[in-house]
Amino acid sequence: MDMPLWRWSATQLASAIRNKEITSREAVTACLDRIASINPELNAVVSVQADDALAAADLADHMVAAGTTLGPLHGVPVTTKINVDQAGLPTTNGIVAFKDNIAKDDAPVVANLRRAGAVIIGRTNTPAFSMRWFTDNELHGRTLNPWRPDRTPGGSSGGAAVAAATGMCAIAHGNDGGGSIRYPAYCTGTVGLRPSFGRVPAFNGTAPSERQLSLQLISVQGAITRNVADARLALAAMAAPDPRDPWHVAMPLEGPRRDHPGVAVCLDPAGVGIAPEVEAAVRKAAAILHRAGYEVSWRDPPDVAAAAKAWNDFAQGEARLTLSAQIEQHGDALARRAFALMMARTPELDVPSLMQLSAARATYLRRWQAFMQEHPLVLCPVAMETALPYGVDIESEASVDRLYRSHVFLFATAYLGLPSISVPTGVHEGIPIGVQIVGPRFREDLVLDAAAAVEHAAAEAPPLLSS
Repeated sequence: MDMPLWRWSATQLASAIRNKEITSREAVTACLDRIASINPELNAVVSVQADDALAAADLADHMVAAGTTLGPLHGVPVTTKINVDQAGLPTTNGIVAFKDNIAKDDAPVVANLRRAGAVIIGRTNTPAFSMRWFTDNELHGRTLNPWRPDRTPGGSSGGAAVAAATGMCAIAHGNDGGGSIRYPAYCTGTVGLRPSFGRVPAFNGTAPSERQLSLQLISVQGAITRNVADARLALAAMAAPDPRDPWHVAMPLEGPRRDHPGVAVCLDPAGVGIAPEVEAAVRKAAAILHRAGYEVSWRDPPDVAAAAKAWNDFAQGEARLTLSAQIEQHGDALARRAFALMMARTPELDVPSLMQLSAARATYLRRWQAFMQEHPLVLCPVAMETALPYGVDIESEASVDRLYRSHVFLFATAYLGLPSISVPTGVHEGIPIGVQIVGPRFREDLVLDAAAAVEHAAAEAPPLLSS
């Protein structure tokens, strides 16, 4: 294959390593060299484990030579995000006070990547407390979008998305509590898969206490990749059971086959306004799926605006109670400003409202599940405009309202715990653009199949950045 190994997909690398066409050391070295070349400018990978990665690659190559049974990601270079535990390294979450917060054990998703044979080469950046849609913090600095530095690379998995987009790794681990996988993928022209709630196990032993209830029910672990096939491969590796997560459900990765299930296409059911280029991308994807044989109809799923508001009032309302003191004590100026503006639009959460918001999740999910009996897939915007200018979330209450209006589909689907994917469809004014596909619980296979059809036909989708 006449291109450098850092450009190869995870699927290609895994196959070539398994078949002894290349070595894991060669693949890992290519990505480490790529990090050394471009990361100083972009600041996506904030901790590089070169020696450990090369030792792991050598072990992977020895296993291939010995004929050992190999995992699906054997020898493939990946990154992890600095807000999950990786044994022997700090879980900083972008916070200066946590720079020595050393993990004793791997988080489940990290352990699953290792068991699948992946070689972890570095850790990617996130905003302080992983609370922004812009990746910047006092400890590690700002991550730049390689397409347009004046635009956000997304957050909180902005470092992961930039690392994947530029070939610093084949698969980038991320997590998503309100769009933190899908939005960075959208901003960087990559594929971001948010699995179903309960699909990929999660736990951080470095955390001082259990996560707030909303995060337990909403936040998920997943991957950012350069194509849909790699997203499917990453999901299979990450989804292995782990007893430390009481919410994990060991469901099959493939459900009953449905040839070209119905797709509901929706543009702006919340009435917040949609940019013309975003509408054009959704219409383009709808036409692609129609040509591929999907039954496409223009139908709005229920309660999008209400579910998005419930996400904010539940997740951010709890954050006021659980994180305010930590952010005031340990947060940098950016985190404190962003949090204050979030709280300005979030009602005070008392016990009755907490009960109502946690219960309402079942109401909205029931309505979506009934809707999905006829329309198993929903095609919609990732965001209502392209990647936002840097700093929108810290400028003013009006600019934060703009962000929340743009992210209405991200918030609603996170609140419901449904699997969804961001897949690129092209470039608009120098910045990637794409669409979101949402599916029923534990039917990532349907979501991935539809995303692959869009990816295959969207000829102008962003290429892997080479400069």
